[in-house]
Amino acid sequence: MLKLAKRMGRAKPSAIMVIADKAKRLKAEGRNVVNFSIGVPNFLPGEHVYDAVRAALAKDSGQYGSNRGREDLLDAFLKHLEQGGFKGYERKHCATAIGAKHILYNLAEALLDEGDEIVFPTPYWTSYLDIAEILGAKVTQLPCPPEQNYKLTPAQLDKALASKPKVFLFNNPSNPTGMVYTREEIVALAEVVAKHPDTWVITDDIYNRMVFDGVGYHNFVHVRPELRDRVIVVDSISKTYGMPGWRCGFMAGPESVAQAVVTLNSNHITNVPEIVTVAALAALSGPQDVPARKCAEFAARRDEVLAALSAIPGVKCPRPQGAFYVFPDISCAFGKSHDGRKIANDVDLCAALLDAKSVACVPGSAFGEPRALRISYTCPQAQLTDGLKRIREFFAELA
Repeated sequence: MLKLAKRMGRAKPSAIMVIADKAKRLKAEGRNVVNFSIGVPNFLPGEHVYDAVRAALAKDSGQYGSNRGREDLLDAFLKHLEQGGFKGYERKHCATAIGAKHILYNLAEALLDEGDEIVFPTPYWTSYLDIAEILGAKVTQLPCPPEQNYKLTPAQLDKALASKPKVFLFNNPSNPTGMVYTREEIVALAEVVAKHPDTWVITDDIYNRMVFDGVGYHNFVHVRPELRDRVIVVDSISKTYGMPGWRCGFMAGPESVAQAVVTLNSNHITNVPEIVTVAALAALSGPQDVPARKCAEFAARRDEVLAALSAIPGVKCPRPQGAFYVFPDISCAFGKSHDGRKIANDVDLCAALLDAKSVACVPGSAFGEPRALRISYTCPQAQLTDGLKRIREFFAELA
C-alpha cells in the first residue's frame, strides 16, 4: 500500500484555522457571528502601497527575482531595522520569504536536525510546536502561567539552556497573550542567554510596532550587541501594515544563517513574487501614519476588552501591552453548565460560546495553556462591543 511520509503523521492543521473555518460556515448559514478567532489586523495598508503596485504592474517584466530578496527591499528592511534600534546589519545578514511563518520554517530546517532540542515559553504560537514536530525536533516547553503574567523568568531560562538546546525561540510581543517584556526583563533574560553560548536564539518580533503604554520594544541584541552572532530576528509586513495576505517576511542574523535561508528559498520558492516585493517596499519605506494610528486604536480596544472581562466574576487576565490579543484565564467556568451543556474545559467553553452566542474564540490549549482562551480584538468596533456583551451574557448564564 502506498503511504505518505512519516512526518505527515506529525503534521496537524492549524487549530486557529479550524475555529475560523467553523465561524465562516456558520456565517454563511446566516448566523450573526462575531469572530474573535483569527489573528488578522483587519485594516488595509495606505493607498501609497496600491499606487506602487499599480505602477509596477504597468512595467512588469515577468522575470525571476532574487533568492535573498531584491536589493531595494533589503535596504528598506535594513532601514526599518535601524529605526528599531538594530545597528550594523548589511544585506548579507538578511533574507526574505513568503511571510514570517515561512521564515520560521526555513530557520527550523536550517538549524534543527531530527532529535535536536528546541525550547520556547508556553503559551506559544501554535505553529512553533507544529513546525518542530514536523521536523522531528525534541520540544521543551517552558510554562509561563497567568500567575507570572505569562512571562518567562531568568531562572526558567537558565535551567532550560543548561542542557544546551540547539534553539531557543522567543516571541515578544507575544501571540497569544499580548504580553510585552520590559527593558529590564529583556536585560535579565539576555544575561542568561549570554551565559549559554551553545544555543541559537530566534526572536519572533513581528508585533514590534504594536506596543502600548510606553513600555517600548526591546530585543536581546539591543541590550547585548555581542549576541548578534547567534540571534536571528524575525519580522513581517503582515501585522504592522495590515498585509497578512501579501505574504512577505524577513530575517536578520548571522551571515551563515541568512545564507542558509537563501539556499532553502532557492529550492522552495525561488523568490518572493515581484509584485509582493513592490508592495512590501512601499509599506516599509512609505508613510507610517496607518500603522501608528492603528496602534493607538488597538490600545483603546485592549482597554475595552479588559474592562469587559474584569466585570465577569472569576475571570482573570494579565494586562497585555502589545499585539492585538487578550488571553484571559477562564477556568472559573470549568465544571459549570450552560443551558444544560457541561463545560469541562476550554474546548467545551469555546464550542458552547460559538453555538450559543455565535462568538468565535480559540481555546487556550491550542497555545499550550488549557485554562485560557484567546480573543483577537481587531474586528470592527460595533462587532467588538457586541461580542464582548455576548461573552458577558454567556458567563452570567452559567450554572
